Amino acid sequence: MKIETRESQGIQIVAFEGNLDTNSSPEAEAKINELLDAGKQKLLVNFEQLNFISSAGLRVLLATVKKLNANGGDLRVCSLNETVRAVFDISGFVTILNVKSTEEEALSSF
Repeated sequence: MKIETRESQGIQIVAFEGNLDTNSSPEAEAKINELLDAGKQKLLVNFEQLNFISSAGLRVLLATVKKLNANGGDLRVCSLNETVRAVFDISGFVTILNVKSTEEEALSSF
């Protein structure tokens, strides 16, 4: 999996490419925790290039939103493809997380 980070409008954007599963979730969690430890309060996770997410990947997102909420931060996710959207729908994460269609929509919703 490839992980890219950048900042826009004071919001940290994390883009995943590939699969967010048991093998890659420790790396993803470490990268997100690095941002949180650096004091980042607004995170946007862009799934445009993500092919698949497993329950391990969902756990990373759940842990992230809990940490952010506890510290007054916020999380958005965007650009879910059909496969990832189906996992979010089945798992109920579409109601747990703030899901937006595009990165632009997500950025403007903070």
